[in-house]
Amino acid sequence: MATAAIQIPWWKEPSKDQWYAWVAAWLGWTLDAFDFTVFLLIMHPIALEFNVSMTSVTFVFTITLWMRLIGATASGWLGDRIGRKKPLMISILGYSACNFAAGLAPTFVFLFIARAVLGLFMGAEWPAGAALAMETWPVRSRGFMSGVLQGSWGIGFLISFAIYGLFFNSIGWRGMLLVGVLPALSVVYVRFFVKESEVWVENRRLQRTQNREVKAPLISIFKRGQIGNTLTACWFMASGFVCYYSINVLFATHLQVDLKLAPGAIGAVGVAANFVAFVASCAWGWVADKLGRRWAMILPALVAIPLAPIYLLSSNFSLIWWGFVAQGAAGSGGMYGQMPSYLAERFPTEVRATAAGFCYHQGAIWGGLVAPLLAFAATRYGLGYAIPMLIGTIVAAASFILSLLLGPETKGKILVPDLVVT
Repeated sequence: MATAAIQIPWWKEPSKDQWYAWVAAWLGWTLDAFDFTVFLLIMHPIALEFNVSMTSVTFVFTITLWMRLIGATASGWLGDRIGRKKPLMISILGYSACNFAAGLAPTFVFLFIARAVLGLFMGAEWPAGAALAMETWPVRSRGFMSGVLQGSWGIGFLISFAIYGLFFNSIGWRGMLLVGVLPALSVVYVRFFVKESEVWVENRRLQRTQNREVKAPLISIFKRGQIGNTLTACWFMASGFVCYYSINVLFATHLQVDLKLAPGAIGAVGVAANFVAFVASCAWGWVADKLGRRWAMILPALVAIPLAPIYLLSSNFSLIWWGFVAQGAAGSGGMYGQMPSYLAERFPTEVRATAAGFCYHQGAIWGGLVAPLLAFAATRYGLGYAIPMLIGTIVAAASFILSLLLGPETKGKILVPDLVVT
């Protein structure tokens, strides 16, 4: 039977319900990416409209990321207590409504508050969706589908760039935010087609029947037996966030302010880079199922370091275009594709959603510092945006590699409902 199963093409191995669950997580994450990244393209126009500094606008980005930790931890606790499906639905409705409200903002303070609350719901989506998808999916192709799932952040970012390039001159920054209400429609699909994770359902039954309910999973991941794993996972995620946002958060602003490029040109390079990031994340996912989770992230991080100066220190648009697109295959695609599978496989079922949500989104605290620090350095010292972005990318990528070398390999781990936490 085992030999016969191996001969089945990997895409035929999952059941219809497993595909439905994965698609639900994919929708939540991809649309989450659009609602978040659209802001990165309109920070300069917002600063002009409300007559505030770029540093002030980048702090909106920062607070959005910081609020993600609160939302992720709360959603992870809910996910470990009541299931993965309901927190996923709540999060999608929440971030869609907040982006719409931000588009109607009469003042900068209103915009700030709307995007801050959006951060809560953004953070809530990832732990619920990732746990649902990874617990449900067969182990043989989990690395690949993790890459497809996480890499779809690039699809969401691509949509942001496409709308910016095609419609910004017509709809402005408000119209780009108002479009963000549309992801709420995906909740209908999740409600009627997606079943709860069987691994979680059985784990909860065992917790109750054996009187071993984990009521405070966040505390549990800092106890003996888990704390070392938790801290190295936090280091890994913090480095990843800082590197990603050093590459991406001010890239559009760099092209707008330093190089004076038009929206069409900026949209074109962003669409290309994020499409390549998605394809690369899928490809590195295949590598993860062959060589392991860690090397599928370490290798692209090694490539990202020498690529950064090629396009950041150039004023030649062709070189910038090809360099940033190539960076999409490494720094924006390959480095992050295994985060759903790697975090899910590192923690037991009782605390999986909480642990993944906390470790992932505490990284957002550090990532949230990137935009204001880089913007301050660029404007205060007259450096332009390229030099601060370059320094952040190289330092964070090196830290990312070291954190993975010190972490465990999890390829081939079967996710089971067995009770582990004591």
